[in-house]
Amino acid sequence: MISMIRKKKIHLFSFTALMGILLFSFVMPTAASADAVAGETVVTLGQDLTPQQKEQIKQEMGVDNNARVIEVTNQEEHKYLGNYLDASTIGTRALSSAKITLADPGTGIKVKTHNITTITETMYANALITAGVKDADVYVTAPMKVSGTAGLTGIIKAFETATGQQVSEEQKQVANEEMVRTSELGEKIGDKQKAAEFMMKVKEEIAKQQPQTAEEVRDIIVNVAGDLNINLNDQDINQLTQLMNKFSQLNIDWDALTSQVNKLQGQLDKVLNSPETQNFLEQLFAWLSELWNSIKSALASQ
Repeated sequence: MISMIRKKKIHLFSFTALMGILLFSFVMPTAASADAVAGETVVTLGQDLTPQQKEQIKQEMGVDNNARVIEVTNQEEHKYLGNYLDASTIGTRALSSAKITLADPGTGIKVKTHNITTITETMYANALITAGVKDADVYVTAPMKVSGTAGLTGIIKAFETATGQQVSEEQKQVANEEMVRTSELGEKIGDKQKAAEFMMKVKEEIAKQQPQTAEEVRDIIVNVAGDLNINLNDQDINQLTQLMNKFSQLNIDWDALTSQVNKLQGQLDKVLNSPETQNFLEQLFAWLSELWNSIKSALASQ
């Protein structure tokens, strides 16, 4: 009888202790998220900028000397881009710089660029979502026109500094490869924005369908390309399948990723449907119509 009472006391104590640990874990914030505060700003500057260029970029970003500033090296750029770009393309100097400001939860990622010629704002945002970055305002710039492929390294580094969270090496590699492949696809089809939308929709479908094999990933890529009327050859499909298969195997919070993608899609739709864009398209179509009429008139008079 005494033995049974002791066992009950031990079970009760164990249950109570377990509940205490669980409650404590829910109440206490994690160390990684403790530093993540909306409004927190971190600036990354290319290590090879001159002192004058660094001051010029900080002024351009609207930050003072009290801002948290870290540097990005050319070695770091080669580390994350070397598998996907020629060394000559990456270059020997770190010039791209970025500012990241943490935003309120649910805000999504917003990117603005200056002097960036190859990587679009949506491409950056897409790759950042893959890296696990969320709810942030990002500004990428350089003292002269650059491709912008090295900019992602600085943004992720700034996010880690601002939040105290470490982005896994796998996510960094996949995010950088995604950015490069999206840029290449944009060049091939002649539409950078459509290439970014393609990647966005592929990730959305992967999050929804949770493919278990490379073949299932391939099917998603082919179907999304068909929906967007994008022609991919076998080499394109194989390359993208390898990339997105790695993406599907990342340790990702799929609900959070879907939320960030939806926010990005909403921003894209807002821009495309804005009065400014519609007015531009109307003027463009009117100009094309006039040009076509002029050509027809010229042909008819011959």
